[in-house]
Amino acid sequence: MTSTPTSGKPSSSKPNAGYQVTDRNLALELVRVTEAAAMSASHWTGRGLKNEADGAAVEAMRQAFDTVAIDGTVVIGEGEMDEAPMLFIGERVGSGGPAMDIAVDPLEGTNLCAKNMPNALTVVALAEAGNFLHAPDIYMDKIVVGPGLPEGVVDLDASIGANLRELARAKRKDIGELTLCALERERHEELIAKTREAGARVMLLSDGDVAAAIAACLPDGQVDIYAGSGGAPEGVLAAAAVRCVHGQMQGRLLFEDDEQIQRARAMDPGRDPSRKLGLYDMAKGDVLFSATGRTSGPLLRGIRRDGKHVITHSIVMRSKSGTIRFVEGHHDFSTKTWSTNRHRVCRERRFRHRSCRPWLTVCSRRPSVRSGMPSGMRPGR
Repeated sequence: MTSTPTSGKPSSSKPNAGYQVTDRNLALELVRVTEAAAMSASHWTGRGLKNEADGAAVEAMRQAFDTVAIDGTVVIGEGEMDEAPMLFIGERVGSGGPAMDIAVDPLEGTNLCAKNMPNALTVVALAEAGNFLHAPDIYMDKIVVGPGLPEGVVDLDASIGANLRELARAKRKDIGELTLCALERERHEELIAKTREAGARVMLLSDGDVAAAIAACLPDGQVDIYAGSGGAPEGVLAAAAVRCVHGQMQGRLLFEDDEQIQRARAMDPGRDPSRKLGLYDMAKGDVLFSATGRTSGPLLRGIRRDGKHVITHSIVMRSKSGTIRFVEGHHDFSTKTWSTNRHRVCRERRFRHRSCRPWLTVCSRRPSVRSGMPSGMRPGR
């Protein structure tokens, strides 16, 4: 393949003076954040109410961040696509400390949780301020492969057939032994057809492309390559995880109109918004990543209950060391000081009050003069 690799990898990276994002205590704090979100959403699993599940996870994650010693700014939030509550872009979180970029998906796979299907996760990634791509909530074309392969073995601009041939050669496999993972969407029909035409297998997911991107990078995974388009915020979260396991990833923002292009330019001034993004364009510097399973899947087990205990299963990763830890937590709710957050929402389910707390069943409905929606509310995703 003659395409030039575009990893975007810098020649050196200097952390902010006096602070290393790789503080090991911070990794455990992030696990507590994703555990809280997963446990809080567990009440809504299988109830068919994805907005309520997402809202419970958002509230618990926001509260858990209050105990983390950082001055964090959310640069990647839930966005508008899922029409559910979100930690909005620009929101400040943490109890004070070094300036950090935060990328969150309080419930990745809201439909999966609502239907009690595999692979719903709660996800957080952390980097020093300015090190995550500020991506609008639009679609991104993505391609991901795991570690230990020649740099640029796959390329976003190459055909899927060419990428599969190069990947098979690098892995010393027949193409027929490769498995491509993609979201099951109408827009991927050509990708799926050409993958099968080349002789490779296809694994289709209804939702949850962050977990799929990670699965493509794990040595004992069933996925060799992840490709196709999904949410740009999820793309940045996936890039953070891929950084931690030393895999490869490329992406490109996909625009539907001029307004989206202008939003992307405003968020990343001075750069071509339609450029091909290397892994370090999306997540550079030292990165921490944590995810907790809400429902069981190939990557993580979901929430389990054993009497008064709730059992969580999480993964926490660190880009500098490449260390991957799986953490099983046993939580005794007879001693927990924070609410399990069953998260009763206001009657207007399409919106959520930022000031509402789980114990409130009703909230003020005073209309906002500017928008006509109740005061304090913002559109959900």
